[in-house]
Amino acid sequence: MENYIKSVLDLLKQKGVDYADVRIVDRQRELITTENLMVQNISNSRSKGAGIRVILDGSLGFASTQDLNKLEEAALMAIDIAKASRILQNQKMQMSPKEVITDHYETPIEIDPFKVSKAEKIEMLLASERAMREGGNLAITSASMDFQREEKTYADTEGSYITQILYESGAGIEASAQNENDMQTRSYPNSFRGNHATAGYEYVQSLNLVDNAKRIGCEAVAIVNAEECPSGHYDLVIDGSQLALQIHESVGHPVELDRVFGSEAAYAGMSFVTVDKLSGNFKYGSEHVTIVADATVPRGLGSFGYDDDGVKGQRTIIIDKGIFKNFITSRDTAVKIGQPSNGTNRADGWKNIPIVRMSNISLLPGDFEIDELISGIEDGLYLCTNKSWSIDDKRLNFQFGCELAYEIKNGKLTGRIYKNPVYTGITPKFWGSCDGVCSKEYWNLYGTPNCGKGQPGQVAHVGHGAAPARFRNVKVGVKDVK
Repeated sequence: MENYIKSVLDLLKQKGVDYADVRIVDRQRELITTENLMVQNISNSRSKGAGIRVILDGSLGFASTQDLNKLEEAALMAIDIAKASRILQNQKMQMSPKEVITDHYETPIEIDPFKVSKAEKIEMLLASERAMREGGNLAITSASMDFQREEKTYADTEGSYITQILYESGAGIEASAQNENDMQTRSYPNSFRGNHATAGYEYVQSLNLVDNAKRIGCEAVAIVNAEECPSGHYDLVIDGSQLALQIHESVGHPVELDRVFGSEAAYAGMSFVTVDKLSGNFKYGSEHVTIVADATVPRGLGSFGYDDDGVKGQRTIIIDKGIFKNFITSRDTAVKIGQPSNGTNRADGWKNIPIVRMSNISLLPGDFEIDELISGIEDGLYLCTNKSWSIDDKRLNFQFGCELAYEIKNGKLTGRIYKNPVYTGITPKFWGSCDGVCSKEYWNLYGTPNCGKGQPGQVAHVGHGAAPARFRNVKVGVKDVK
C-alpha cells in the first residue's frame, strides 16, 4: 500500500499540482445501550476508504473513494474539482511550511476494548441500571458504552508518510425520575452518554459505574422533587463537567481560525475573536483564566500524534492569564496570519475534507480548594452537569442549563438543591468575572464526542480539561429581576 500511495502522489506531481495528500482511514466502532434493564441497541460498524486533497494553481480539490484500488481515479477527479473551483476562487490557497515526517503513533492502551466480550460489557451496564433503581422509584434508567478504533495512513507530495492507530473508549449512566408534574434526569460521569477518552477498556472500568449508580438514582429523585432554581444575579461555583462545555462553546469554537475567516458563516456562524485581537492586548478573561489547546495530554479525547495536515500534535497557549494569545489553525489558515500551523486540522473519517477542529481545549488549574471557593460566597449556587446550551453565531451571548444547583449561603452549602438552573452571559464579561479555579487535585478531562461543524456536516471528538471555578455576579434564570 505504501508504494501504491507514493505512485499516486507521483502521478499528481506529474500533473503539475502544487500540493497533494492521500489519507486512508479504517474506522471500527461499537456502541451498546441498555434501557430499563433491557438491551436497547448494539451497533457494530466499520468504514474504510481514502480521501485525496490537491491544490492546483492555488485551487483546492478533494475526492474520496471506498475502493482502494481506484486511488488514481479519485486523484484525477480531485484535479478536475480543483480546476472547477477556479470559477469561484477569490484568492489562491497556500500552505504554511511544516516538517517532512515519517513516523508511527498509537494510543497507549492496556485493554483492547474490541477484545472484551459483549456479555461482559452488557452485564456492567445492566448492573449499573439495577443499582440506580436501588436509589428510588425511577421512570427510566439507561446506560451506554462507546468504543472506536481508527487506523490512519497519511502521505503527501512533500515527503511525509505517517501511520496512526487511535483508540477511544467511553461510558455513562442516566437515571430519570418522574412525579405528577415533572421529569428530571441525573447523569454520571457526564451527560450525553457519559465521558470518553483516548484509552482502552481500562478507562471504562475506572469510571466505576456500578459504584456510583445508587447515588445517581437518589439524586434524580431529589431533583424532580426540588424547587425551581430562583432567578437573579448570583456568585457561582461551576463544576468541571459544565465548564467543559462552557470552554467548548465560548472559547474553543470562537478561536477556530477558519471560522474567523468566514468558512462557517453560512452554517455555524463566525467569531467575535477577530485577527486584530492577536495584538496581545485583548482581555478574554481574568488573570485566573489560562486556557491551552493540547493534543498531547494523555487520555484526552482530542489527543493524537498528527493532524490531517501531517503536523505533529502540540500544546498551544490560547489565553494566558486572561489575555488572548493564539487561534487554533490549519496550514492553509495559519499562513494568512504569517504563522506555522499548530496542528488542529482534522477530518471526520475518510470521506470528508479536513477542517480546523479542537484538540483538548482546557482551563488550567489554579490553587484553590473547593471549600475556599464556596466559603467566599455569601449568596450563591454550585452548578453541576450540563443539560442544555445555546450561543449566538459570533459565540458571544450564551445560555446554559444544568442538571442541578446546590444552594450556597454564608460560605457553606446548605443542603438545599434546585432544579432547572439556567445561567446567561457575554463571553469576555463572564470569563472576566472568574476569581478562582480549583487546584489540579480537582482537575479532570472530559470528552465531547459530538462536536458538529462543516458543510457537509462532520462530527469531531474533542476534549476539555477543567476544575471547578468561581464566577461573580452572573445572571441566573430567564426572568428579569431587579
